[in-house]
Amino acid sequence: MAHAASTVTVGAATFSLHDAMTERDTDIEFDFFEEPETREASRPDRPPGVRTGGPRPPIRTPQGFTPLLRLVGLIAFAIVIVLLLVYAIEGCQSSSKHAKYANYMSKVSQIASNSHSIGIRLTSLLGQPGVKASDVQSKLAGLARDEQQDVDAARAIDPPGRLRDEHSRLIDALQYRYSGIVGIADSLRQALSKKNLAAAQAGAVLEAPAQRLLASDVVWDDSFKDPSKQVLRDQGVGDVRVPDSNFVQDPDFFTVAGLGAVVTRLRGANVSPTAGGLHGTNVVSTKALPKGIELSTSQRLPVPASTSLGFAVTVEDSGDSAEVNIPVTLTITNGSKNIVKHQTIAFIDKKAQTTVTFRNIQLDPSFFGSQSTTVKVLVKPVPNEKTITNNSAEYPVIFSLQ
Repeated sequence: MAHAASTVTVGAATFSLHDAMTERDTDIEFDFFEEPETREASRPDRPPGVRTGGPRPPIRTPQGFTPLLRLVGLIAFAIVIVLLLVYAIEGCQSSSKHAKYANYMSKVSQIASNSHSIGIRLTSLLGQPGVKASDVQSKLAGLARDEQQDVDAARAIDPPGRLRDEHSRLIDALQYRYSGIVGIADSLRQALSKKNLAAAQAGAVLEAPAQRLLASDVVWDDSFKDPSKQVLRDQGVGDVRVPDSNFVQDPDFFTVAGLGAVVTRLRGANVSPTAGGLHGTNVVSTKALPKGIELSTSQRLPVPASTSLGFAVTVEDSGDSAEVNIPVTLTITNGSKNIVKHQTIAFIDKKAQTTVTFRNIQLDPSFFGSQSTTVKVLVKPVPNEKTITNNSAEYPVIFSLQ
């Protein structure tokens, strides 16, 4: 069917709609769908002089999997970046936390070492032969001042928030030590002023403040050290070392007998070994701790081994003179391996007994169940001692896990 030619007159110009339609039909590409001719025919032509901007470029959909893979790659890359940032932040926080706890424990370690040293000096002072009572009092005051400095140093530390309670217990332990030294100085002054006070009674007077020193070690271990280790593990910094601080090296020294001997010596009694007369010491007994099992030289006894394993050796001065600075050695052997511990009896009065305790004994697995294990005790002979056969003892034992 032939199309009728239609014309439109705009001003002086006359246009043919058929021609215009034909030219537009040849220029447009239909990629998605084809519109009906009637709709296209109804579009008005643009007036002359109006630029159309040319034909539109065809709109095409993405073809294949390449754009999708690119999108997935970008998402994966973004996730990796986010994860790296998270790990970096966590790493910085962990490093900062580790440094904070390590710095705190470093400060505490110095205080712990200083206080431990004061404890050694205190025992040495009280057990030192030949020193005057006035000198002892003066040096005790100096030790108290040194311990007070440790208390002040601990109070000046700002602990991490998780360790505030434990840090308060640390300060308590140091205060016990300070008050113990001051108490011993005061009690010693009272005991020396009462000439008729028996040695045992004088020892009892000094024992009361000395118990604070023993308590300080318990508080340090049970209320500061062990709880602090748990906090560090919970915070993920368990490799940070929590310092130990043992003020009392020989608990038996701070007993009624040990402190009574100190008073006797400071009163001016003859506590130095005499040139003549009978001299000698002997081993009275040896007990396995903590259960206090008395060992036998003729029978192999089972000994439960735990982290608190120790041995208490009782020694007697069997001579006619007081003795000082007597080395005592404990040896645990299974024939191939030896564990050797040393202690020193600072002073023992004539015909008196004293007990030295060996602690912190770590057994090798080869010791458990061995039928050849023995515990040997040796008390070094004192000067001019004639009989030394009773200065040593050997006990067969068999260790078992508790």
